[in-house]
Amino acid sequence: MKYSSFSQIVEQCQAHERPRRVAVAGAAEEHVIRAVISAAQEGIAVPVLVGDAARIRELLEQFGEDPEQYEIVHGRDSKDCGEKAVGLVRDGCAEFIMKGMAETRDVLKPLVNRENGMNTGRTMNIFSYNEVPQMSRLLAISDGGMILYPTLEQKRDIILNAVDIFHRLGVENPSIAVLAGVEKVNPKMPETVDAAALEEMNRNGEIQGCEVVGPVSFDIAFSREIAERKGFQCPYCGDFDMVLVPNMSAGNLMHKAMILHGGTKMAGIVTGAKVPVVLTSRGASAEEKFVSMALASLVAGGKEL
Repeated sequence: MKYSSFSQIVEQCQAHERPRRVAVAGAAEEHVIRAVISAAQEGIAVPVLVGDAARIRELLEQFGEDPEQYEIVHGRDSKDCGEKAVGLVRDGCAEFIMKGMAETRDVLKPLVNRENGMNTGRTMNIFSYNEVPQMSRLLAISDGGMILYPTLEQKRDIILNAVDIFHRLGVENPSIAVLAGVEKVNPKMPETVDAAALEEMNRNGEIQGCEVVGPVSFDIAFSREIAERKGFQCPYCGDFDMVLVPNMSAGNLMHKAMILHGGTKMAGIVTGAKVPVVLTSRGASAEEKFVSMALASLVAGGKEL
């Protein structure tokens, strides 16, 4: 299945027999509470709210909700919230995690602790799904938020993580463009060498379940017409499911330009662990948190690989 809008993600999520349970680490914050209330009302997820219990109850009442209708777990501080949220997933009381006002490290550290059983051994990274007005389908971009300068092995893991996500979403054979400044291998541009190596890994079966093309310049990846003019033979140009950026700065700049000047909307989750984690920035809107929860809930309820 190819998704063209976040509304389709929400609809697919609502089609589950039951909403997935989300452990919210650091829930005592206005935008977080608004997002989880919307998620609960829309049948996206059942929140387990971890944080300052008194403040959480106060916020729920502020928005006209009965605190007794929500499961609340008191968390003393950011570290305690992260540990308790991961513990809820470990113990089968929740199926994915959302970071509220807890520190990122306080959520991810217990998540990678082998004693909690959430570690897959792969690199963890951000998978962002983007609703771009100029495109006919949602576009995934990775990694624009966690790994500064990924190695070849980490780039392979990013692709494998993305393939897992796509398959759980019902996208059977996603096409992935490995972006670089040019479409030819240049030893002086390490990202082009890595891109060619990743394409070869895909051809030899080391990376399966997708189509990897690289190196690909931005204009060729996003325009079939430009690809044809430049003589680049690839059926996915202008229609890739995902782009792999060469480093975090490139992904971050690309994201912000698309959002601020292109009207793009984003949903983001951390992948690479056994469960998805909604890890939006502290400044993210309630809407972004909501659609990210819908994405995570759909992934958490997707078919096992």
